[in-house]
Amino acid sequence: MGLMMNTKTKIQLSVMMFLEFFVWGAWFVTMWRYLNRLNFDGTQIGAAYSTTGWAAIISPFFVGMIADRFFSAQKVMAVLHLLGALLMSWTATITEPILFFWVLLAYTVCYMPTLALSNSISFAQMTNPETEFPPIRVLGTIGWITAGLLVGFMPKGIFGLDTIEDTNIPMWIAAGASLLLAVYSLFLPNTPPKTTGQQIRVSDILGLKSLGLLKDRSFAVFILCSLLICIPLSFYYQSANGFLGEIGLKNPAAKMTLGQVSEFFFMLMMPFLIARLGIKKMMLLAMGAWVLRYVFFAFGNTQSMLTTSYLYLGILLHGICYDFFFVSGQIYVDKKAPSDIRAGAQGFIAFVTLGLGMIIGNLINGFITRRYSTSTHIDNLNAITHNWQTIWLFPAAMAIAVFILFALSFSDKISAKNPTDGR
Repeated sequence: MGLMMNTKTKIQLSVMMFLEFFVWGAWFVTMWRYLNRLNFDGTQIGAAYSTTGWAAIISPFFVGMIADRFFSAQKVMAVLHLLGALLMSWTATITEPILFFWVLLAYTVCYMPTLALSNSISFAQMTNPETEFPPIRVLGTIGWITAGLLVGFMPKGIFGLDTIEDTNIPMWIAAGASLLLAVYSLFLPNTPPKTTGQQIRVSDILGLKSLGLLKDRSFAVFILCSLLICIPLSFYYQSANGFLGEIGLKNPAAKMTLGQVSEFFFMLMMPFLIARLGIKKMMLLAMGAWVLRYVFFAFGNTQSMLTTSYLYLGILLHGICYDFFFVSGQIYVDKKAPSDIRAGAQGFIAFVTLGLGMIIGNLINGFITRRYSTSTHIDNLNAITHNWQTIWLFPAAMAIAVFILFALSFSDKISAKNPTDGR
């Protein structure tokens, strides 16, 4: 076994992770409020949020067929974040829905591959990723939290505004951070291409070999439910900030960082809980938490201390919703898949959830939000308000249906010897 990373490398990688997720957290959470102020309708906002899903589908091709074969990872990071800074700056100036979608899609196609590249750069410097990676990756969560606090509590005197959450300023902040990360990437440890001279097939990139696992009934149920639960899941990422702002909760972007704080603490509890509860119960807890979160949002408001507490409880459930679902699912796939297709199977589940599931969810969310919106005039200005109680009950009902299907159909028992694996 090689030597552990030195302190300098740990700091380099930690700063990289901080900036990587700061960039995403700066613009993504508050975009709903900004686009709503521009009078984009629900379907147009849903289309804008779906760009990350489309990019999640496209990015494996880029990383697998270009970055991994021809260029050092840190140089690709630098170029993509430079392009990202330019495209995000352009996006911040656009007020027309169709052009906004296409330019934002170009941006996300540049950004999403950097998530995998940042992991590749980190793993290349490690001899024991199981213990060395988590303390570095958690800086990404801290970066997201910092972005939310900065956007939510930006001093009024700087821009002369009560809040910048419904403006394009968060996009300019993201563009500036992306430019900083582009320059910083050039000073990261060298990570040369891993597969120079090797043939790479599309089936390997998308993990299509793992389709054979669908012959197993429980694995097929797991994939189906993972796809379906991402539909209600997307409602939170797309609409929660706009909802909280519209009903009068102050500094919602900053307060939503409580969800990432919750995520951090529940992540620490994961090994203990999985050992005692198992995969199925953990994922059912996650699905149940999604139901409860949306019920809290449906009946929460700022009119009393009790109903305001519902909003905070809905935010704090994020740790259970995210960690128990995604992390438990990744562990299940790792145990279920034969060793030779394990990496591809992880890529396949990411394709199903972060790609297809989130795209479908964003578009359905946009349709429902538009269906239950009303155009009003406030102070001689056009404004759009929403029937949020009805909107949130839709994903609650979807999550209940997936919960029941998963509870009745899935078994997390894995045979001691998988016939397709030598273990």
